[in-house]
Amino acid sequence: MDTTRAIEIRPARKRDLTELLVLYRHLNRADPALEPEAAEKIWDNLLERPGVTIHVAELAGRLVGSCTLIVVPNLTRNGCPYALIENVVTHEAHRGLGIGHAVLSSAIDQAWRENCYKIMLMTGRKDEAINRFYEKAGFSRDEKTAFTLRRD
Repeated sequence: MDTTRAIEIRPARKRDLTELLVLYRHLNRADPALEPEAAEKIWDNLLERPGVTIHVAELAGRLVGSCTLIVVPNLTRNGCPYALIENVVTHEAHRGLGIGHAVLSSAIDQAWRENCYKIMLMTGRKDEAINRFYEKAGFSRDEKTAFTLRRD
């Protein structure tokens, strides 16, 4: 079976929250689970926030991949916005089937349609295969230096 043809890529919907939270366990297993009421409040905020789209991959009625696209208005670069991609994840049982590339491509296509002049993402993963995954999608690790600041 050609899995990529059976995948539906679409923006997340309100009813996707429970499955998306299960999918996110494949991204950061050490993260504590959100309380349902807190998750629902955050979810509503995300779905209503202009410039935020959560792209999901659905296979046989189940969410198997996702990434978040944030388009940020900008006063430089002739007013062209820029985009951030975060929380790229594929369910472990479905990795290597093109799902990650399909959902990432959907987010990239949207950013270009919205006239973004650049798309940025960062990964903290040290696995070289992850870096090659992003390079295969068109990202460069040589162009910029990323810095992060975390609250303890």
